[in-house]
Amino acid sequence: MIFDHTQCQLGEGPLWHPLRKQLFWFDILGKRLHTKGQHWQFDDYVSAAAWTSETTLMIATSNALRHFDITTGEHHVVTPLEAENTVTRSNDGRADPQGGFWIGTMGINAEQGAGAIYRYYKGTLRRLFAPITISNAICFAPDGRTAYFTDTPTQKILKVALDPHGWPSGDPELHIDLSDTDFRPDGAVVDAEGNLWNAQWGVGRIAGYAPSGKFIECFHFGATQTSCPAFGGPDLATLFCTSAATGISGADQGKTFSVETRYKGQAEHQVIP
Repeated sequence: MIFDHTQCQLGEGPLWHPLRKQLFWFDILGKRLHTKGQHWQFDDYVSAAAWTSETTLMIATSNALRHFDITTGEHHVVTPLEAENTVTRSNDGRADPQGGFWIGTMGINAEQGAGAIYRYYKGTLRRLFAPITISNAICFAPDGRTAYFTDTPTQKILKVALDPHGWPSGDPELHIDLSDTDFRPDGAVVDAEGNLWNAQWGVGRIAGYAPSGKFIECFHFGATQTSCPAFGGPDLATLFCTSAATGISGADQGKTFSVETRYKGQAEHQVIP
């Protein structure tokens, strides 16, 4: 079903705030943060967020991580993010169980290898992986020992072991190989049982994979360019999905969807500022 009829050019980054019981999401190309019945306009591209308190978010923009006050709409720079690089913008991101915030960048025009993946943790921003063309599928196992991500054009979702502080402790390994399919991995989220749910661009679906990487099932939506999932709702069993209208026609393209599932998500983790 359609959760919100606002048509986003490039809907992304849905976040269910566990204290507010409220969904936020972005229109990257529209430079807007959305919630149901309200939006905030930015001067730069905005793409992903994590919660830092009941009234504040950390938001990734094209050149910085920003502290955002939900009640006033005011925001200020926490740390620059590729601020001197006019080619790139932020893309997919999510908080990890240890209180860090992972954020990927990419070329504004998807320039090959222009992006990277970073982690912000307790005041420090560190680059983790590069080069990356289209950073996506950043999410985490419930025990905090594994992170997942993809460079979408490769059609391979990788996994990497994490140390107790949430930093990568080894080299990324293949987790899910979609390279011989029509499925292009976009945003992803992991549920409370460790299943990974991946929005797949161009085919209008979110596909679920067990911790082993084995396919479970998929949910289909009324928009072709499905971009990112999030679990939310009263019992975290509602699966939300953003989509994009850019480059495609159709009344439901770019809208935000929801479906009730038999799965339960993790509550989104709080970032330690």
